[in-house]
Amino acid sequence: MTIESKPKDYSKQNRIKIHQPDASKADRFDPSNSIYVRAVDGLWTRVRRRMGWISMLFFLILPWIPWGDRQAVWFNLAEQKFHVFGLTIWPQDLTLLAALFMIAAFGLFFVTTYLGRVWCGYTCPQTVWTFIFIWFEEKIEGARNKRIKLDQMPWSFDKLWRKTAKHTAWVLVALLTAMTFVSYFVPTREVYIDVFTLNADGSIYFWVIFFTLATYGNAGWMREIMCIHMCPYARFQAAMFDKNTYIVGYDTKRGETRGPRSRKADPKEMGLGDCIDCDLCVQVCPTGIDIRNGLQYECINCGACIDACDNTMERMGYDKGLISYTTENKLDNVQEKVLRPKLVGYGVVLTVMILLFVYASATIAPVRMDVIRDRNALYRENSRGEIENTFTIKILNKTEYQHDYKLSVDGLDDAKWIGPDNVSIAAGEVLTLPISVAVDPVVLKRSVTNINIVVETEINGEKVITTQETRFFGE
Repeated sequence: MTIESKPKDYSKQNRIKIHQPDASKADRFDPSNSIYVRAVDGLWTRVRRRMGWISMLFFLILPWIPWGDRQAVWFNLAEQKFHVFGLTIWPQDLTLLAALFMIAAFGLFFVTTYLGRVWCGYTCPQTVWTFIFIWFEEKIEGARNKRIKLDQMPWSFDKLWRKTAKHTAWVLVALLTAMTFVSYFVPTREVYIDVFTLNADGSIYFWVIFFTLATYGNAGWMREIMCIHMCPYARFQAAMFDKNTYIVGYDTKRGETRGPRSRKADPKEMGLGDCIDCDLCVQVCPTGIDIRNGLQYECINCGACIDACDNTMERMGYDKGLISYTTENKLDNVQEKVLRPKLVGYGVVLTVMILLFVYASATIAPVRMDVIRDRNALYRENSRGEIENTFTIKILNKTEYQHDYKLSVDGLDDAKWIGPDNVSIAAGEVLTLPISVAVDPVVLKRSVTNINIVVETEINGEKVITTQETRFFGE
């Protein structure tokens, strides 16, 4: 399977360089050229718009959902705790976070192998925010042709207020985005109250301003530059595609030879295909490509060109589907295969990793203990003639409530615990406790004895016992 990196036609209709009279010389690989995306309506546009609003609302609302005395999702970097509803991930459990990223990666690989770049076209934040910014652009500056004329005309009051209103809307959306993103790391109410009352920490202002500028730049100015020149996903997608992957494809056999004609004309008598060469598929493309030139890595599978072409086919009285979600095998009249080794492999790995993640999440220990021996002396003989070993015990309460803990030693007959054996630890706190274990030397049968330090507590009515093995040295 091949992906053309530079199609033959440079999509002159959608990419126009301001102050360049000859638009035929425009190059869509030149970042200085501007894309004026034409509005389109259709099935896939409505699906993408609704998914975009769902993603946006989910992103905005999630930090406001309460969970006990905190917000449901809170990545508390200061205390090194990641809260996701009832699950709290500590630094000791960061393997879970790594596993979550791996699940997301393999999920992306699986979906891409089967459905192509639907992530890019429907749920990627860059795409969602870009279309939101384009919506404001259309409402304030007008349709595509009006925006082109507005940019080419000299400055006037009309142009000034429209540009000012557009960029103000962009900045407000970017600011809301930035504050919401920061709210995942700093309590939401603190962010909104402290920022607007000028009582926030300097670092909060820095990150709010940084992400505001990043959102404003990415969705307002860079747009397709991010997808074409900066996003690595566009480059390595070819490793996941095969001839059975669903792509946005143009039916060359049906569409060629393309050319304009009236609605009443018979294309067969004129020696033409169904494509009337209206270029609407190019004008609605957010990355400025011509899908009729074949599969290109810049295509984000958003389906805008499908809706534009279907609308044209409907007006002409032709069958829809000249451009559609299809596969290379289907375009070549070759039997499609849904189940193939690569797809099954990704699916198996993804399923196994999800099951392991669920099991590991459900079995996170609420208590963690570390036992460190005194490195200055293996043992000593105390005033009572007993052999004594010294340890430092660290106990971490990984729950969100204070609990009492009982400490003891197991594996050594008649051992004496020297130090506190009942302690109380606050939520999220680490208790460092030096203790000693002493025993009559007569009891020792060998110079090194394996023992267990035991910590008992009760959490939600259930007894929780945590043990840590160590060694007791004697004569």
